[in-house]
Amino acid sequence: MKTKKTFDKPMIGTIFSMGAPQVAEMISDAGFDWVMIDMEHSTLSLDSVQVALQVLGDDIIKIVRVPGNDEIWIKRVLDTGCDGILVPMVNNSEDALKVVKCSSYPTLGKRSVGVARAHKFGSIFDEYITTANNDLIIMIQVEHVDSVRNIDSILAVKGIDSIFIGPYDLSASMGFMGQVDHPDVRAAIDLIKMKCKKAGIPYGIFGSTPESLEKDMADGCTFPLCGVDASILSGVYWELAQKLAGKQKT
Repeated sequence: MKTKKTFDKPMIGTIFSMGAPQVAEMISDAGFDWVMIDMEHSTLSLDSVQVALQVLGDDIIKIVRVPGNDEIWIKRVLDTGCDGILVPMVNNSEDALKVVKCSSYPTLGKRSVGVARAHKFGSIFDEYITTANNDLIIMIQVEHVDSVRNIDSILAVKGIDSIFIGPYDLSASMGFMGQVDHPDVRAAIDLIKMKCKKAGIPYGIFGSTPESLEKDMADGCTFPLCGVDASILSGVYWELAQKLAGKQKT
């Protein structure tokens, strides 16, 4: 598990969702700074998440997005030995506090104590439980109009290490499904970014292309996230098939 750092540059990341160890290895070899392992919008099991963590190695920050703000999911995912979690749909300070409590050992929280890969199956048990509350990266996802309204109280919750902006769900909650560049959606995103900077809390955001993230990275985004493994492969295969079909016609 990586120790928390002061991130002084954008940490470029991508999404792993397919479960294939070979894809995890490619992501690691490509030189990304962090990877979001997605259990919310995929069929990934805990077993496949743990295999991906083992394949990805120690040179990349590994954040697992849990399916929801659920104590059982949070403790089971943390026991895999990831560097941190990302919890979706955190819409108020109560939600944010629940994330912190479920992710932290007593007396700061109520995380259950067990022996798993995070503790190297017992060989570093004492070290892990002593340092985990400081070392784990706790991210929460701000992706709903309610979370924008409550952003000040959310940011006031101690123990949150980073906010992650979900532009697509945010646009949907505002009545502009998929219109992430709608002026109202961009205004909400800019407000979140401004509030994060004022609070001194790093933030991240998803972009489908590097070009779509240029402004955010220039504005100080710490955790830009670009691309989904399945979409990348699908797009490449689609383009290949179309080119081959075009050549065949000629």
